[in-house]
Amino acid sequence: MGTVFTIDIRDPGDWTDAIGEAVTWLHHVDAVFSTFKPGSDIVRMQRGELRVEDADTSVGPVLDLCADVQLATSGAFTAMSSGRIDPTGLVKGWAIEQASRLLLAHGARNHAINGGGDMQLAGEADSGRPWGVGIADPRHRGAVLTVVSGRDLAVATSGSAERGHHIIDPFTGRAATRVVSATVVGPSLTFADAYATAAVVLADSAIRWIDSVADYEALLVFEDGTVRQSRDWPA
Repeated sequence: MGTVFTIDIRDPGDWTDAIGEAVTWLHHVDAVFSTFKPGSDIVRMQRGELRVEDADTSVGPVLDLCADVQLATSGAFTAMSSGRIDPTGLVKGWAIEQASRLLLAHGARNHAINGGGDMQLAGEADSGRPWGVGIADPRHRGAVLTVVSGRDLAVATSGSAERGHHIIDPFTGRAATRVVSATVVGPSLTFADAYATAAVVLADSAIRWIDSVADYEALLVFEDGTVRQSRDWPA
């Protein structure tokens, strides 16, 4: 998926098999959903060579999730890019969340999976101590803007700090530039990842929107340096 993944298991024991299964799963998702590999299911669908019903069994459910998020965000999130199917804004978070469930099924109750800064956190960091996740300050490389602390949560960040203005506003067809960083926290990385992308597009109305979404909170940094956070942001 063009980024680095780390798996951190805090339970004692040998987790070689569990980690191997999670890594195999992530490679499988990349092979199916990549928008760069010519033989991936998504690229073949873009070329009109493959129907949804003939693709990998995960493609249909992921596209259904994309449709749900598009409806929930009034179109700010979409799985279409320049007229082509592209679930990139949701699939990485979904893949990480599924990998976390694989680890839980193996008995790893306390773990963190980080994919390019998007994290699904299970249990706690140590006995009695929650996980702490530093949120990078997009205005100052290497600096931490704030820290989110909690158990069993997901943290996702979208914006231009690392990759430039790559998120397209589906309403204008141009890059969304008002927000340089949008971080969303909640129980599911599938939705936190997609909601963070939508927040970049929604910009000034993002906080009002996220305040209407149960169990999810957001922190936005705007291009003028303004920082805004939702009503119950867990700083």
